This record gives sequence, structure tokens and C-alpha cells, in this order.
Amino acid sequence: MTLLDFARSKPLTLGVELELQIVATHDYDLTPAAADLLRQLARRKLPGSVVPEITDSMIEISTGICSGHADALAQLGEIRDALVAGADRLGVAICGGGTHPFQDWSRQRIFDKPRFHEISELYGYLSKQFTIFGQHVHVGCPSADDALVLLHHMGRFIPHLIALAASSPFVQGTDTRFHSARLNSVFAFPLSGRAPFVLTWDDFCVYFAKMTRTGVVRSMKDFYWDIRPKPEFGTIEVRVLDTPLTIEKAAALAGLVQCLARWITLQQPFGAPQEDDYLAYTFNRFQACRFGLAGTYVDPRSGEHRVLRDDLLATLQRLAPHAAELRAEAALALLTRELAGDGNDACWIRATQERERFLPEVVRQQCQRWAGRDV
Repeated sequence: MTLLDFARSKPLTLGVELELQIVATHDYDLTPAAADLLRQLARRKLPGSVVPEITDSMIEISTGICSGHADALAQLGEIRDALVAGADRLGVAICGGGTHPFQDWSRQRIFDKPRFHEISELYGYLSKQFTIFGQHVHVGCPSADDALVLLHHMGRFIPHLIALAASSPFVQGTDTRFHSARLNSVFAFPLSGRAPFVLTWDDFCVYFAKMTRTGVVRSMKDFYWDIRPKPEFGTIEVRVLDTPLTIEKAAALAGLVQCLARWITLQQPFGAPQEDDYLAYTFNRFQACRFGLAGTYVDPRSGEHRVLRDDLLATLQRLAPHAAELRAEAALALLTRELAGDGNDACWIRATQERERFLPEVVRQQCQRWAGRDV
């Protein structure tokens, strides 16, 4: 199999990746314990994987191939429990959230792995500022061409997914007034943003060949697009989500992505993708990062302005028949309750800080939520 051969995968299957914070339990700052934690888990048989990330106070967990929401939740639960048990033995803790609210990026250390050192050499201080934490969701596609069409249609829902998943209001002890400040760090990378508008895999391979000829990229990993194809898995990968505070929320977001993919694929509600679908893309994405569910969404076809929360509620209603077919009703129900209630995880973090007035206590409670120990 060559670099851009598109693997066979079962359509609409899921894979979930979560980047997680490792914190000390005496001050709840980030702590460099990834290598020790990996040794703790080395002999555990898990449904997915646990691997290092670019700095050594981060760790990434991944499910195996999941049939749907319930399967993803079960796999995440098993991995989460093993990870929390290993952290307990080391005297550290694990939590979600798109940013650590008060860590100093300059004190982070690059994990000792050749690719991470190469990234550090290329991007300098941005590499340590990349101590941020996201959720990635893979969706299986029947072919490479189908993957590109789904990728471009899914792009209109990037602001909805950002707003729902937002969990990074604080950076270095300061309330940024963003719901997802994490993505500001991602946008600093030169190969971030949206994928090029090509609709056939042959055209994508031409684009990739041009990029590799420049020496700017060597593999798909060098693209930090909001959604990118993953030919080795036969999937597209949605990459804009902040890491949620619970595995239940993470699984629900994966279920939502699966429902969107089924609706788009079977009903084709938007016709063929168009370049003009991206006219309001950057504006919509900024609104979601800055204002969360209260942000403005501009429909790229009609030009109508809507509140993201309202557009999400309408979208979830349209997805109900697909959720029933996919047995993802519980996923959409959780997200609907959140929309009708106190808001996203960024709202929870802000409210907890308003009550406690002490960011280390906020992180401690985030760790309790991640471990399934309600606070």
C-alpha cells in the first residue's frame, strides 16, 4: 500500500482520539509523567491505544474501530478506567479540557520521539504552545472520492462542532473570553485551516504531489486541516473539537458526527459541494470559537444569519431518524439537554471558577469529572 492508497473501511464506522492532560495532585499544574504512565499501561490489553503526544505532560488515547455511539462509549470507558488507575498509582491525575487553564507553555518539555523533535525544530516555540488538547473523530468512507465529498459537506458543520465541544476559555491564568481558545494555537500553524477544494482522489493526489515536491510536506500528518482525509484508515478525520470533560460527552460528539455523515450521504441535502460553501467559513469558525453556542452562523447558500444554538437544535431534530437507525438516540439526547441547559464545557469551567475563585480547584474538579467521580 502506497502513501495515498485509500484503504477499505466499513462506511460510517467510527474512531475516537482524545488528547488528555496529566496533572500533579499537589498543585494541579501539568506534570511531565507521560513516559511513566505509558509504562504503567504497557502490559494492559485495551481496545484501542495509549500513546505519547508532543509534550510530556500530555497523553493520547484512541479507540479501535467502533460501530457507533455505544461501542465508542464502552471502549472509551475501558481505556479511561485503565488510565485513571495507572495515574492513581503514580500519584498524578488525568483530565479533559482543551487547554490547561494556568500552565506556562515555556516550561513544557518535548517528548523524546524523533517526529516530535523534528516538529520542535521546524516550529520553534509554537511546538510547546501546542500543549493543547483536542478530540478527533474518524468516519469510515466507502471510497476516496466519497470521502472528499463528505469532507466538504461536513465543513458547514465545523462551527456547530466547535461550539458544542468548546472547553478552553482560560489560557495561562487568564479568561480569554473565547469558548475555544485552543484553536487559536492551531490556526498559527501554516498548514491549518480548510482542505483544498478538490472532489476526486486523482485531483487530490495531484495536489499532494505538488506539495511534497515543494518539500513543505512529507505525509498527511503535516496537514493540520480542520478535516482531513486519512487514506491509511479509509476515513475522514474531524479535528476541531476540544477535548470534553467526560467520556460521555466525547462519545456523544462522535455519535453526532456519525449521524451527520449518514444524513449527508443518504439524503444529500446540499446537492454537490461548491467552492462558495466556504465563503463564510472563517467568519463562522471565529464566531463559534469566540462566542460558543451564542455565536452567529451564516448559511453559505442562503446568506441567512442564525444563532448557532438555534441552528444546532434544528439540525438535531433533522438527524433524529438517522440517530434511530444508528442507535445514537442517547448521544443526541445528551447534546440536546446541554443546549437547553447550562451550555458547553467552557461554560462549566467559567462557572466553576466564578464559584471557587481558584483555578487549581477547577482543574481538580475536572479530574473528578473525567474519572467519573461526580463533584
